[in-house]
Amino acid sequence: MRVRKLAFAALAVAAALSLTACQDDGTGAAQGAPTASTGSSPFGGPASGAPASGAQASGGPASGGPGKGSTPPTAAPAGSAGAGKTAKCRTADLTITAADRTISGDADHTVVVELKNHSGKDCTLSGYAGVDLKTSAGTVSAKRSGEPVVTGVVANGKSTYFGIVYPANTSGGSGVRITGLVVTPPDETQSVTLSWPGAGSLPVTDGSGSPVKIGPMGSAGQGGQ
Repeated sequence: MRVRKLAFAALAVAAALSLTACQDDGTGAAQGAPTASTGSSPFGGPASGAPASGAQASGGPASGGPGKGSTPPTAAPAGSAGAGKTAKCRTADLTITAADRTISGDADHTVVVELKNHSGKDCTLSGYAGVDLKTSAGTVSAKRSGEPVVTGVVANGKSTYFGIVYPANTSGGSGVRITGLVVTPPDETQSVTLSWPGAGSLPVTDGSGSPVKIGPMGSAGQGGQ
């Protein structure tokens, strides 16, 4: 009977020692059990729900929101969209000539001014030119007709035209003798002086207004009204 009691006691001690050996020292975790990941998942990324230790954003924003501290895209320089606009025609870009285009039977006479672009590139002309007639009585400045202004591109080697309309001298007298024509393109200060190709004189007026009128750029056709 004593031998059996000793055998049971020995078995109890062996079981207790075996249980103690299966536990981690002071942690309560069983040896050989899997531990929680502290840095990465089995696929090389952070474990789900836990950030990787010491991880840093690569510079791109996270999906669904802007990246903190990320650099915004560089904007295009202001004004770059208008870099391709056609420049205005300057006086030096133009060959300016004038020709009589009076139609028989008209009460008024007409001179057409041609402005040909020889600059080597396209340019724009819009508005009214400055026109002065040199006369024996002084300078007569043309008055604008009031027709609407349209901006037009004058291709290299091409021309645009406008008309000068003035009254015929039917008074029977010598009138005011015309000696020259001065043309200043729109938005320019440099003028071109031409020989006057039209009738030799203007009728004498009471000085209430200019008897000479001009149209805007493009208001006359290919060398005609």
